[in-house]
Amino acid sequence: MTTSRLSDQRVDWTSFVKTAPGVVEALSLLGKTIDDSGLEKQLTELMKLRASQLNGCAFCLQYHLNVARKLGIEKAKIDLVAAWRDAGIFSPRERAALAWTEALTLMAQHPVPESVYAELQAMFSATEVTFLTVTVGAINAWNRIAGALKFPPPIE
Repeated sequence: MTTSRLSDQRVDWTSFVKTAPGVVEALSLLGKTIDDSGLEKQLTELMKLRASQLNGCAFCLQYHLNVARKLGIEKAKIDLVAAWRDAGIFSPRERAALAWTEALTLMAQHPVPESVYAELQAMFSATEVTFLTVTVGAINAWNRIAGALKFPPPIE
């Protein structure tokens, strides 16, 4: 595993914001739309953590760890989200959302299983499924940007 150092960054966050303010605004608006959808913020943060782990995005992972802690997500869930299948502490809704997160994040390597979608439908309304899908799409967009440009992880 490669360790990212500050000297390895390609672009810093401040430079990115100055260069592409419309991108930041658009993705931030997408995030606000997700937050306003009625989905539990703790649930969407767990999804963002898991996608960021899978994508190896240090910036997004640290950012969403900070948010998760501020939201009061149980420390055990934060610590074990990478092993959610075996941890025994995630609710059926969380498990369905995390399975969906993994399936969509890795869909270039493997087709999205119908069983994962069926489980999601069993736990969430059609509107919630839509916004869960948008959540995964949005964090994957951020992961691709922050990971590719190697933004240094935020301290707080």
